[in-house]
Amino acid sequence: MQRLHEWFHQHRRAFPWRTHPTPYRVWISEIMLQQTRAAVVVPYFERWMTLFPDIFGLAAAPVEAVIKAWEGLGYYSRARNLHIAARQIVERFKGELPAAKEKLEQLKGLGPYTVGAILSFGFHQRAAAVDGNVLRVLSRYFAIEENVSKIAVRKKIEEKAEELLDSKEPWVTAEAFIELGATVCTMRPRCEDCPLQGECLALQTGKQEYLPIKDSPMAVTHLHRIVLVIVAEEHVLVRKGAVGKVMADLYEFPYYAKGAKVPQLGSPWPKVEHTFTRFKAHLYPYLASMERRWPIPGCEWVRCSELLHLPFSSGHRKIARTVCELCT
Repeated sequence: MQRLHEWFHQHRRAFPWRTHPTPYRVWISEIMLQQTRAAVVVPYFERWMTLFPDIFGLAAAPVEAVIKAWEGLGYYSRARNLHIAARQIVERFKGELPAAKEKLEQLKGLGPYTVGAILSFGFHQRAAAVDGNVLRVLSRYFAIEENVSKIAVRKKIEEKAEELLDSKEPWVTAEAFIELGATVCTMRPRCEDCPLQGECLALQTGKQEYLPIKDSPMAVTHLHRIVLVIVAEEHVLVRKGAVGKVMADLYEFPYYAKGAKVPQLGSPWPKVEHTFTRFKAHLYPYLASMERRWPIPGCEWVRCSELLHLPFSSGHRKIARTVCELCT
């Protein structure tokens, strides 16, 4: 793997989590990087480290503050799990991430990849960290013509990844594979730039475009919702997502499925769209006014000037910004 190491040291991208990669910084960055591009993560990571510089700070923070710091990254269960895990670490391990695989696996939200990344990048242990990038690289490197979505096949690749780790600097090999998959061995591979081109079995057999084999992505479900923006006495009506739902702990404006019987609508605003998990929401906001702030079950009135202090999902946050502009 000498050529891979040399390539990595020459081409590795500069990210803040690669500067002083403590176990805590590695953990936070790896959770943020799940389902999110690295360039998008950078400002979130830097702000997070200012707000929650250590595990004690994260564990002591109210969950609302954690969700607000995560606002815009999506997949909010990641933020909730980070908060729960931080409290577990304080209670069980005196505020220090454990350096043992079996103990890391006890923490909320830590799967095999994240555990491997923390052990490898944070503690410099011999541990494979196999994400989607590494699955792609090694399925081509070994010309594995099996479905990498299957647990048994993934396990096989994880074992091969560990066998390839350098004896002196295994963490460099692990991170180099990730970097290679993210920048060179992509869906459309640039094999001419790959340091492993002389050993890659897929390239030798002309199968690099065909591999890896994996399940087809789930179809996107479209949701059409009428959103009610109800204003009264410089306050706006909002509600909090129910516990256990995708948008739990996030605020939203009352909404109904398009076509449902709803209260008399006010003035329509331009449609707003946003995508989350496997859904695409089409939001149709309507502005309505009330003379008084009548109590409405399950909802609360929030002063317009304080609206953006609350955590919203991406689509409802766009609407909230419009509300704030209207109120100023």
